[in-house]
Amino acid sequence: MTAWLSVLVPLLVMFFALGMERVESRLRESTVRPEELEELLERPRPDEVSALFRQGTGRALELFRLRNRGPRGRRPQKRDTAA
Repeated sequence: MTAWLSVLVPLLVMFFALGMERVESRLRESTVRPEELEELLERPRPDEVSALFRQGTGRALELFRLRNRGPRGRRPQKRDTAA
């Protein structure tokens, strides 16, 4: 009985660690920069608000990134509003 426990416990710990690594990698991929979220919430468009309400932060940020990317896939430069 003790021999089975000495084999089974390390295996269970190893599988648990592997599972947690997969969960952590998914969470790491879905992280959002705070500046990006703050900018989205400061100047939202109706379609972004709708996506935020219906589908969550991920889809709303995707629409926000598409809007900021500009016509050729590049982000437009920020305008200086101090004038």
